[in-house]
Amino acid sequence: MKLVKILSTSIFALLIISCNTNGQVGKNNAVKLVAPKGKAIAAFASGCFWCSEHIFEAVVGVDSAVSGYAGGTTVNPTYELVNTETTGHAETVLVYYNPTIVSYEELVEVFFSSHDPTTPNQQGPDRGSSYRSVLFYQTDAEKNIAMNAIKKISNSNRFSKPIVTELAALKAFYRAEEYHQDFIEHNPNQAYVRAVSIPRFEKFKKAYKGKLKKGY
Repeated sequence: MKLVKILSTSIFALLIISCNTNGQVGKNNAVKLVAPKGKAIAAFASGCFWCSEHIFEAVVGVDSAVSGYAGGTTVNPTYELVNTETTGHAETVLVYYNPTIVSYEELVEVFFSSHDPTTPNQQGPDRGSSYRSVLFYQTDAEKNIAMNAIKKISNSNRFSKPIVTELAALKAFYRAEEYHQDFIEHNPNQAYVRAVSIPRFEKFKKAYKGKLKKGY
């Protein structure tokens, strides 16, 4: 649950702040939405970014995923502020990938295979608008792919309830604090990870028909 997650990370936050002589967390954390040469980027909000980051990084063709915040109006938000549900931001992952190996369309499939897009402002035990489902796009082509995916899934029997996933232009992305990055990799025995993140990942592996990297 959100409270458990906040409490479990508060110690990390305090440690980081105590090591920062300026005590500044989340300042100037905007990420330039420009992909390296030959690469592409895409952003997805599908609940806890610890889980989402781990899932996308397991997909063949994905170079890395960064945990952060998008979809809101607050500039340079912090984790604590986003959890007040007043910033408009959702926990989001920015995915860096090789478009010659994996397409945006396939990443959209990863998105729908890895969370429940029918629960408004909730994903598993986490509740609030910061955990809502959002498909971000940067181009008209990506928007059309996302729209078609939502339409196709809505017309199928894949989910028993209506899709509530938002479709939004990616206007800004803010990198989350460092203790959130690759959280599952660094904290495999943390309570939330064992109770929520790992089971969600295992469920994704059973549902996803695409290629995953060795070791996953």
